[in-house]
Amino acid sequence: MSAAVPEPPWWTPRKTAQRRSPLSREAIVAAALKILRAESIDAVSMRRVAAELGTGPASLYAHVAHKEELLELVFDEVSGEIPLPDPDPARWREQLRTLWTDSHTALARNGDIARVVLGRVPMGPNALRIAERTLEILRAGGVPDRAAAWAVDVVGMYIAANAIEGAVHSANQKAGRDPGEHYAAVARHFAALPADQFPTIAALVPALTAGDGDDRFAFGLDLLIEGLNSQTGRIVEP
Repeated sequence: MSAAVPEPPWWTPRKTAQRRSPLSREAIVAAALKILRAESIDAVSMRRVAAELGTGPASLYAHVAHKEELLELVFDEVSGEIPLPDPDPARWREQLRTLWTDSHTALARNGDIARVVLGRVPMGPNALRIAERTLEILRAGGVPDRAAAWAVDVVGMYIAANAIEGAVHSANQKAGRDPGEHYAAVARHFAALPADQFPTIAALVPALTAGDGDDRFAFGLDLLIEGLNSQTGRIVEP
């Protein structure tokens, strides 16, 4: 059996379960995730999670030091939902596309959890497994080490930003603001721009306003993957 993946040293160590208390790190993370999915990261607090569990905030601190640590734990829990393919050099681009699409899907179905990774490096065991597998696939495809290492960061930011935008759209819909109406207004404004001042925008209005979020996300992944393909020095045709 594989050894346990080390946790970041700044996480509060797991406590041995007490028979008289059902409280645990897992229960705290599950409660926080439930709140996050129903509302947002902003609704998650130690006090709110404690209330969800029918206890006081002080009882949580033996398991989780503060909200920032709790959100890191929640992010790593979500990361554990992402399936990891076994590297196949012949299918490395397809595998990356699937892995990164699955990563986006996992983030998107968990509210705005992607906000957690902005400005920090996710270091939980599940996040590390994803990074390790991604690097394995990239190297199996012949991507040079520096390009592979930097790609993990660049693609992670792209996936997170796209998932956050989706969360914003969901929040707007809950508040009665239809994102579709906003984009329709943008399209109308593009179409009304004076063609003598904005000839290229005027010519490209249909293309600028075409496709849904999934189409555009897939397009971005293709740009990134083909860019990495160009780094291999042996361009592989789609």
